Amino acid sequence: FLKKYSGIELCPIDKSSAKQVTTFSERDLHPLLVRFVNTHQHFKSYVKTIFHESSSSAKKGFNEWLHPDLVGVYLPFSDYDEVTLRVQKSLSLSSVKLFSFELKRELNFSNLRQHYFQAVSNSSWAHEGYLVVAKMSDDSDLIDELRRLNNAFGIGLIRLNPISIDESEILFQSHMNPELDWDTINRLIDENPDFKQFMIDIQEDLQLGKVKGKYDARLDDPTLKVYIEQKKIK
Repeated sequence: FLKKYSGIELCPIDKSSAKQVTTFSERDLHPLLVRFVNTHQHFKSYVKTIFHESSSSAKKGFNEWLHPDLVGVYLPFSDYDEVTLRVQKSLSLSSVKLFSFELKRELNFSNLRQHYFQAVSNSSWAHEGYLVVAKMSDDSDLIDELRRLNNAFGIGLIRLNPISIDESEILFQSHMNPELDWDTINRLIDENPDFKQFMIDIQEDLQLGKVKGKYDARLDDPTLKVYIEQKKIK
């Protein structure tokens, strides 16, 4: 078979090249997070990759730590009755939730503060913001420091499990922001066309009452397994 995910071709694995060593990138982890966030009961969200390189040019440092790696939206169409949704709308209420995710390959004491505060910087505009890692130490001191940072700044932590993505964990849940940071949202819309399209899709989906937006595809089990093996994600 031949499939594509965000411009990446998924081809049959060449057994003859099994000895070749490749290092997976942070962006290679996106399909894993999409699968987890789309199916996990806490999120049940549609997710979109934000390509930093598509942002408008600005003076050096202006957009640093502005963009999250992925953004997600929970739309209540499948959970709430149509009557409930209409009443919410008439009362100017909404169950829609926006999520922001900063994705890293590895988390340890040497990169903890840089990675965590990058997530604080580019994720605090949303209802919930998360730092997501594929590998991290089980050091009790590291866990204690992450707990302290979560209590102080509210950014949650997700540990992906590449062997069994559905067994990934929310180690620390994000604090819920009751209000969105509209100034930052507006700046993201101005700076990045991917984020702007994400917000347009949400608006149109809410008007239609169904999901029609172009979010990242959720890979099925066989395709995801091939993808993980091909990228050598362990």
